Amino acid sequence: MYKILRRDDLVSNIHLFKFDAPMVARKAQAGQFVVLIIGEKGERIPLTIADWDRDEGSVTVVFMEAGKTTHELATLGTGDSVLGFSGPSGLATHVEKFGTVVCVAGGFAVATVVPIARALKVAGNRVISIMGARNKELLFWEDHLGAVSDRLIVTTDDGSYGRKGLVTEPLKEMLEGGEKVDRVIAVGPSVMMKFCSKTTEPFGVKTIVSLNPIMVDGTGMCGCCRVSVGGVTKFACVDGPDFDGHQVDWDLLLNRQRAYLEQEKESLERWECKCRSGEEV
Repeated sequence: MYKILRRDDLVSNIHLFKFDAPMVARKAQAGQFVVLIIGEKGERIPLTIADWDRDEGSVTVVFMEAGKTTHELATLGTGDSVLGFSGPSGLATHVEKFGTVVCVAGGFAVATVVPIARALKVAGNRVISIMGARNKELLFWEDHLGAVSDRLIVTTDDGSYGRKGLVTEPLKEMLEGGEKVDRVIAVGPSVMMKFCSKTTEPFGVKTIVSLNPIMVDGTGMCGCCRVSVGGVTKFACVDGPDFDGHQVDWDLLLNRQRAYLEQEKESLERWECKCRSGEEV
């Protein structure tokens, strides 16, 4: 069993859990993920590593309540435990001294981007970060990302905080203005990563995206995270999760991501019904 050392509610439906997992903490790197199982009847879910402390032996994840399992996970708190917590899995984000790197974080993916930006900064890069959300209430970790960035731009769709607009807008302005950008790393909802890639492609700036939103079991066995990259079939969990965004077949990826929406909805509704009736879940 893996104990939850701390729970923080970052915004209404996004939570931080710090787990006691010394073996995972010992090997964790930016961009990797863990696979979590709540209990004996639980499914495997991959969660990207947001932070780790090798001395403390802890690993931190940030997740949003979306489907049945993440809603169930959100019922736990400090002192509770989960059955499985394995990793680190996936390939770490490739980090070297590129020059100027723009890190783009959409929604709760800021938790994934912070350790990547930190590693890039340590490697000697100039890091410009853009983080965005639908509104002010969904923003968190602005201070964390700002601390590892040379420049931070915050956007909200409705203009309730920072500048109004999408994260792609300041990115496009930089490129059109002739600012030297050596690499872009975009993490967030699939559609956001798609349009970040489309924004940078005309300028020839290599853009790395993290395809963790389509992962399911995290081992490659289920086949649900198959993606086409440069015309070659890859598995997001074992070959990634990082890929060249200009090579990803985004239309195929988005279609695959919508394949189980109805089943996911039914699973959540059944779980909520059992919770209301007091049945074992």
